[in-house]
Amino acid sequence: MNVKNLVIVESPGKVKTIQQYLGKEYLVKASIGHIRDLEEHKLSVDVQNGFQPEYVVPSNKKKVVAELGKLAGEAQTVWLASDEDREGEAISWHLRETLQLPSQKTRRIVFHEITKNAILEAIETPRDIDMNLVNAQQARRVLDRLVGFELSPILWRKIQPKLSAGRVQSVALRLIVDREKEIMAFVPTPYYRVEALFHPEGSSANVRAALDTRFATEAEARKFLEDSIGATYRVASVEKKEGVRVPSAPFTTSTLQQEAARKLHFPVSTTMRVAQTLYERGLITYMRTDSTNLSSLALATAKKHILENYGETYLHTRQYRTKSKGAQEAHEAIRPTYIENTEIEGTPQEKKLYELIWKRTIASQMAESRVLNTTIKLSSDKRSEQYATQSVEILFDGFMKVYLEGRDDEDNADDQEVILPGIKKGDVMLEDGVSALCKFTAPPVRYSEATLVKKLEELGIGRPSTYAATVDTLTRGRGYAVKGDKEGKSFKVNNLALKGGAIKESQKTEVVGAEKGKLLPQEIGLIVTDYLVQNFSDILDYDFTAKVETDFDKVAEGKKAWNKTIEEFYKPFHKNVDGVMQDRNYSKVTREIGTAPDGDKVIAAFGKFGPYVQKGEGERRQSASLAKGQLIETLTLEEALKLLELPRVVGQIAGVDVVATRGRFGPYLKYGDKNVKLPRGKDPLRITLEECEPLIQEAVAEKPASAYLAEFGDIKVINGRYGPYIKQGTSNYKIPKGKDATQLTEADCQEIIAQSEPTKKSSGKRNK
Repeated sequence: MNVKNLVIVESPGKVKTIQQYLGKEYLVKASIGHIRDLEEHKLSVDVQNGFQPEYVVPSNKKKVVAELGKLAGEAQTVWLASDEDREGEAISWHLRETLQLPSQKTRRIVFHEITKNAILEAIETPRDIDMNLVNAQQARRVLDRLVGFELSPILWRKIQPKLSAGRVQSVALRLIVDREKEIMAFVPTPYYRVEALFHPEGSSANVRAALDTRFATEAEARKFLEDSIGATYRVASVEKKEGVRVPSAPFTTSTLQQEAARKLHFPVSTTMRVAQTLYERGLITYMRTDSTNLSSLALATAKKHILENYGETYLHTRQYRTKSKGAQEAHEAIRPTYIENTEIEGTPQEKKLYELIWKRTIASQMAESRVLNTTIKLSSDKRSEQYATQSVEILFDGFMKVYLEGRDDEDNADDQEVILPGIKKGDVMLEDGVSALCKFTAPPVRYSEATLVKKLEELGIGRPSTYAATVDTLTRGRGYAVKGDKEGKSFKVNNLALKGGAIKESQKTEVVGAEKGKLLPQEIGLIVTDYLVQNFSDILDYDFTAKVETDFDKVAEGKKAWNKTIEEFYKPFHKNVDGVMQDRNYSKVTREIGTAPDGDKVIAAFGKFGPYVQKGEGERRQSASLAKGQLIETLTLEEALKLLELPRVVGQIAGVDVVATRGRFGPYLKYGDKNVKLPRGKDPLRITLEECEPLIQEAVAEKPASAYLAEFGDIKVINGRYGPYIKQGTSNYKIPKGKDATQLTEADCQEIIAQSEPTKKSSGKRNK
């Protein structure tokens, strides 16, 4: 195929759209992300010679490289059109180097939206590859490889095989762990909050107000209610104050991730995947950006839409200044490419995210909202404390007509307009009931994906292109943290109520610290973080990590040599690694929990195969794995003894015991030589024989004895076509020579998994 112009983009999703815009004179092909990278199982960095990276073309990219090389050789001009960030610049450079493209026929073009005008303008204004941006990307890639390659073996030796550490990943994990430790150390303190319902004399309008004082004890609260019997209430003050609310800036990568999490409940990875699709369809601008800037064309089209649909009073054109640390390489905020497209065709997720982006963009160019804040205070003739209530009345909705930003502490952040009845100072207010409710001080709130991204951005750690991958690595890749719910701690409380001159009591259960959809550190995450903080304080220091990001920015600006940045970091780091490796001790974590009713000591500890609880020693020794979400640091004696009730014989089916137990990968049933994983929500301590029967029957029917040699929860020993092997999840592991597959125990399988690599290899990076 003879082509005059070859255009190489990153993602196959862009090819069709860009091809239509450029026509027959051009052939558009995708590199599918990076075409070469550091070798997967080697350091691939020449530490002795300026930290030069040693790149290879991975096996899954050789076919792509061969095809692109052939087409590039035939083309008169090759247009490198990878994305406009540092990663994209590096991809273009790798293409030029690998395909050996001569400079006279090579052009670098960028565009931040896939529209006809943007593509044609890019063709008209090509540039050279920016080696400063390339070197900034190389610096990050090399430094991250050095940290991971040198720290991970330490974790394998000191804690557990197959662990990993990362320059940004480990610091993000520390944020989660530090917050969890704050919660562990927090002691909820009870107090009584007093609320009352009033209505103006001669009116039925209700006003709910809260007392300006909290009481530390029930006795104090009761005394207050007793003193309040027969009290007369008047309006002590009415304060009205006008306020102005300003719309939020257009979306950057991190603010889009945060807002999509709040309003749409999207995980960060989902937001980026859907945004990528919208960008490739030409519906939004580039989705990796630090900038809140809007182009003059976007400002003009937004102005036109607002004037035509809302009127001049709703218009306020403005440009926002970017506040995030290190923001400099993106050109524009995330916005719709065509403002007039208020809706799009697509999946429900695509429609929701597009609508969010559209509303945020339009709202940013609308007038401020004006509100009237009213604060009313009520006084009593019996006590000196006062009640207070507040209201918000919207005088002019402005940008709120279209959009209001969400808040991290609310599921639904849209403000409710509350208008108090027209009352003035001195008016009599009649009391309709007073409640003294026992509450508890709340512990710090755990991070969600959105608030973690927000914190990383505030600290200057990582950059827009790294946030989603960092969160994903922690929660899915390594199991250091999970996204889940926390039940909280329950307290029995006694509430008081004054009604009709009498005080009544009521009992209630108050739950403290319950949370949903938050990032919960797992035991291994706490242990790894504690070890790294103790031995590699610089790597885990927030300011130090942010400084490295600043150094990368200086490289991108051409103000610092990239390998100088690496050298400054690596020399003290490597010396520290050498020192730690001299210590051959295994990092042990053990906590004595208490004494069992039979007198045996109960401990919680971390072993080679994870956290467990143990009772007694020698022949009396009994142990069990901790359940998901349980931590050594917070495990109670009651919880430990409950775990030790397993394994539990539920009953018999066909004369064979059905045993409920818990393994490293969760609860399961043992029935003869079969192990059956329990469905989510089934407790091995409470499951009945009737509930076990269908699970056992299904397992017996589906799994012939000849194929399944053994099963331990998530681990299976299978007699396959080419001999026995171990399967865990989607990974397969070879059984070493000399091992009898029919005699393998769960511990044997775990050891084989820990000491070997899965037979199936992972795919390349940045395959977008």
